[in-house]
Amino acid sequence: MVSVIQQEQIDKLHINPKECIEWVKEGFLMKDEAQMPAKLSVHPQGEDFMTSMPCLLPLLNGKKYFGLKLVSRIEGQIPTLKSDITLYDAESGRLLAVMDGDWITAMRTGAVAALAARTFQREGVATYSMIGLGNIARAVALCLIADNNNPITIRLMRYKDQAEQFAERFKAYDHVTFEIVEDKTAFVSEADVLISCVTVATELLFPDDFLFKKGVTVIPVHVRGFQNCDLFFDKVFGDDTGQIQKFKYFNQFHEYDEIHHVLQGKNPGRTNNEERILSYNYGIALHDIVFASKIYERLQADVAGFEFKKQVKKIWV
Repeated sequence: MVSVIQQEQIDKLHINPKECIEWVKEGFLMKDEAQMPAKLSVHPQGEDFMTSMPCLLPLLNGKKYFGLKLVSRIEGQIPTLKSDITLYDAESGRLLAVMDGDWITAMRTGAVAALAARTFQREGVATYSMIGLGNIARAVALCLIADNNNPITIRLMRYKDQAEQFAERFKAYDHVTFEIVEDKTAFVSEADVLISCVTVATELLFPDDFLFKKGVTVIPVHVRGFQNCDLFFDKVFGDDTGQIQKFKYFNQFHEYDEIHHVLQGKNPGRTNNEERILSYNYGIALHDIVFASKIYERLQADVAGFEFKKQVKKIWV
């Protein structure tokens, strides 16, 4: 029986953001043993795309999973950007589940950003600055709030009425306060950790290099708008070199490594409170399939499915 896992079933699991951070960390720690070919995209028309993201996990709870995530951006579909995941038993080749991937995409993205902040921020940081306040930013905020037991402040760059709506969404959390910033110069120059969830940036968001103070950590979730930082930040970390090395200024990074080497203790990461650090996390199928596997294991006995009858004899034509 192939499980069909939709958003309503995922919602019933009540997976908390703290757990999402631990899942992405677990994924990073197994990266060296996973098989994860590069993403492959096709472009049906205009700016639309369909991108396949495969990954074979090492043993997870005694099982070996393979998964394929398909992300599509098609003008006119609702939502415009969506994802679907198919999960397989890698030892038998059996199809295990077909799964809605939208919640997984949002929460693993938010969890990676929060983990990067925890890993690279300088000592004593309790303030986070956010620009681009859509759904992914909400996932980031959920994870940041869950990852901090002490009071924190989130500074929001005003755009239309998004900042007010964003603060309203999180008003029930008593250990977080929000500040809405009007001026872009003040926003960036006073940032300790700057998290950008801007999805489209055709030019630099903050072209004045001198605005980035010493000790700042910049996390461009959608990797857009901060290419000037590539050239003068002290250190750059990425989730997967195969993706990051395609960046225009990759060969001009002062120092580069993958984040999982820091989590494994092979790289010290930040070594002082004056380093400017840039964390590029393009998004890797490894995290999607770790999430999908764990959700499948929790739900497989409680969801509907369908019988997928495979031919068991060789077909002669």
